[in-house]
Amino acid sequence: MTTHTRTCTLCEAMCGLVLEIEADGVTTIRGDQDDPLSRGHVCPKAVGLKDLHEDPDRLRRPLRREGSAWREISWDEALAETAARLRAVQDAHGRDAVAIYQGNPTVHNYGSMLFAPPFARALRSKNTYSATSVDQLPHMLAAHLMFGHQLMLPVPDLDRTRFLLVLGANPVVSNGSLMTAPDVRRRLEAIRGRGGRVVVVDPRRTETAAIADAHHFVRPGGDAYLLLGMLHTLFAEGRVALGPCEGLTDGLGDVRRVVERFPPERVAARTGMGAETIRALARDFASAGPAVAYGRVGTSTQEFGALACWLVTVLNVVTGNLDREGGAMFTRPAVDVLKQTGRGHFGRWKSRVRGLPEFGGELPVAAMAEEMDTPGEGQIRALVTSAGNPVLSTPNGARLERALAGLDFMVSVDLYLNETTRFAHVLLPPTGPLEHDHYDLAFHALAIRNTARYSEAIFEPAEGARHDWQIWNELTWRMARGSRVDRVRARVRAAALARLGPSGLLEAGLRVGPHGARAYPPRLGLGVRDLRGAPHGIDLGPLEPCLPGRLFTRDRRLALAPALLVGDVARLEARLEGDAPAPGGLDLIGRRELRSNNSWMHNSARLVKGPARCTLRIHPADAAARGLRDGARARVTSRVGAVVAPVEVSDEMMPGVVSLPHGWGHGRPGVRLEIAAAHPGVSVNDLTDEQAVDALSGNAAFSGVRVEVAAEP
Repeated sequence: MTTHTRTCTLCEAMCGLVLEIEADGVTTIRGDQDDPLSRGHVCPKAVGLKDLHEDPDRLRRPLRREGSAWREISWDEALAETAARLRAVQDAHGRDAVAIYQGNPTVHNYGSMLFAPPFARALRSKNTYSATSVDQLPHMLAAHLMFGHQLMLPVPDLDRTRFLLVLGANPVVSNGSLMTAPDVRRRLEAIRGRGGRVVVVDPRRTETAAIADAHHFVRPGGDAYLLLGMLHTLFAEGRVALGPCEGLTDGLGDVRRVVERFPPERVAARTGMGAETIRALARDFASAGPAVAYGRVGTSTQEFGALACWLVTVLNVVTGNLDREGGAMFTRPAVDVLKQTGRGHFGRWKSRVRGLPEFGGELPVAAMAEEMDTPGEGQIRALVTSAGNPVLSTPNGARLERALAGLDFMVSVDLYLNETTRFAHVLLPPTGPLEHDHYDLAFHALAIRNTARYSEAIFEPAEGARHDWQIWNELTWRMARGSRVDRVRARVRAAALARLGPSGLLEAGLRVGPHGARAYPPRLGLGVRDLRGAPHGIDLGPLEPCLPGRLFTRDRRLALAPALLVGDVARLEARLEGDAPAPGGLDLIGRRELRSNNSWMHNSARLVKGPARCTLRIHPADAAARGLRDGARARVTSRVGAVVAPVEVSDEMMPGVVSLPHGWGHGRPGVRLEIAAAHPGVSVNDLTDEQAVDALSGNAAFSGVRVEVAAEP
C-alpha cells in the first residue's frame, strides 16, 4: 500500500486529499490536514475520484460509430479520420461550418486548458462555444468593462469579513464558486463567531441560508432591482464612501443618476421584499465595517445577469469594500493568468441567426442549436466537444439533441458515452484524473487565500492511452493548413510542445509569475521543483490590496459606470413598468446538490444512493392549489417542453417558485452509464428556453423560467 497526496478536481474548492493505493485501486480517500487552504476538509464528492478511476463504463480506447454500433479503432486511425473529416467540412462549407464546444470539466484539467485553445485557433471558426455562457459570462463581462480584464474577478475575503451578503449562491453546498473556499460552513460560522453577520437573499431557503443570521426571499430575476434599491438608499442617505477606491474611480456621478430612478418603493414589488427591508439591508451592509457582497449563478443566469453582476461590484465599491481586507479582493496567484491570457473583447462579431454577441472569442451557447438546424451560409455542419454534455447542460436540450443527430460529423474528447457524445462519429477518450498530473490554473486565481499546489499522477496510464493535451496537440498539427512548409512548421511546433508538456508550460508560467524568478538562474523563485517538494501545497499568504496597479484599463482607473451597462438599465426599467406575468404560472429555478456537480457524478453508486434528489420542490400553498402532495408526480410544462418529476413539498421555497436540480435526465437510449441510467431523473434543460437570454451578454437566462405545474394522473 502506498500513500499519495492530491488536489480534488471534482469542483472548484481544490480540497487537498490523501489517497491510499493498493495495486491499481484506491482503498481510502480522506482530507489532507496539511493543505494550507482546505485544512483537512473534504466533501462526499471526493469518493467520485475512486469511482471514476475504476468505472467499467469509462472509455479507454477510441471508438467509431458505425450505424447504431461502436467499434474500437487505433489512435492513429481515429485522429487521422477526425482531422480529415473536419477539414473536408470546412473545405466544402467554410471554416465556420465546424464548431467547438468545451464543457466545464475542461477548466479542471490544466492540460486541456493549455492545449485545447491552440486547436480551437487552428479551426479558425467563429462558432466557438463553452459552458461560460450558461454560467459566469456576466461576471466576466462586468470585470472586462470595469477593470479591463475578463478574469479580474473580485473574491470575497471570507476569513476577515464581518458581513457577508450572499445573493443567488449556496456556498455551503458548492464550497464557493468563482470563490474557491473549501469548508465554507466553518468559515461562515467563524464570521458569526467574531461578531459578524451572514445574510442570504435567495428564492429558496438554501443550506447556506439555514445557518445564516437572516434570509430574505427574492423573486427570481429581482436581484438587479434589489441592488438598485439598496444603492438608492446609500446615495440618498449620504452613506457612500469609496474608501480604497477613492481617487481612482470614474463614473460615480453616473451611478448616482441611474439609482435615483429606483427608490425601494418602486422596486419592492418586483423583488418581493418590502421597501423598509431593502433600506435596512443597505444600512446594515454600509455600517458593518469590512463587508462583502457575493453573487453567483442566481445573479448571472437571469434576464438581467450582466446588470446584477455589475451592481454587486458597485455596491462593494461605494461602501469602501473593494480592495479592502474583509471585502472583495483580488488574488495574486503563482501563475498570473491575468497577465498570461487575453483581456477579453466583446461584440466583435455576432451569431448568424439571432445576432447574439461574442465575448472573449466565444458565442453564447444558447445560439448553438439554431446555428445547426437553420439552413444557410455559415450553418454548423460539424462539431467538436470537449468534456461536455450540452444536451443536459444548455437551454432547450431537446432541440440541441435533434440538431446533433443531423450533423455531417461530430467528434468528442470524453471519458464517457453520454447523452451528448452518443451522437459523435468518433470518440477520443483521454486518461482519467488520477493518471495525469494536475495544477489548478483557474481556481488558484479565484481562491480566498493565495496558495499553490501541484499533484503528481498516481497511476500509470494504460499502454497506448493518451492524455487530453496529447490528443489536442496532435489534432492541432493535423488541422494545419497552408503550404507544405507551414504544415511542417506546425508539426515541429507540436513536437516541441509535446516535449515540454503541461508541466513545462507550468514552469514557464511560474517563472514569470509574482513569486517566480522571472529570469535565470532557475533556482531563484517558485518553480515546479518547489511544488513537487511540497506535496501538501505552499501557502503564499492572504489576499492583499493591489489597486490601481492591478487594473488593466488603459488609464489604470476603475470604470464604475461602463456605458454598455448603464445603457442596459433602460431595458430593466421597461420591464419594471411592463405587464405582470399571467396568473397561475410559477417561476422555475435550479439548485445545487452536495453530491453532484452538473452531470458528472451520477455514475457513482455512492453519490446517487439514498432518497431521490431530482425532485420538484414546491411551496405548500402552491402544492395545495394544484392538488399535489409530497411524493406525488407532477407534470411541469414550459414553452419548449414538459417533464414529469416527483414532488417534494417544502416551505424552503418562496411562494410562486419551484425548483429542479441541474444535470439529470439520464434515461435516453444509446448511453453507456449503467448507474446513472438506474437513477435517471429529468433534465431541467428540457424546460429551459434557448430564446431566454440576458440580452446584453447573451448568457442563458435559466433562473425564472415560467412554467405550469399540474398533477400527473
